Amino acid sequence: MREGRLGYNSYNKRYGLLSSDLWIDTGFHCGECLEVLLDDEWVQTRMEMNPAREWYLVGTPYCGDLEYIRARIPE
Repeated sequence: MREGRLGYNSYNKRYGLLSSDLWIDTGFHCGECLEVLLDDEWVQTRMEMNPAREWYLVGTPYCGDLEYIRARIPE
């Protein structure tokens, strides 16, 4: 697993995965799966965009500003 935090990549206008200040994944696409830390538990989710053009994580309360959310993706 590659683990880090979500960060907004202004170059491609997507959220990606950062380790320190280095991109592990430069940007997730709609429907792409990942895991996020929610209440000290890793939860499987996927990245989507709602009609208001806000990014959100399916099955979690996370919507809009997703910066700094702990996340991980398989190798």
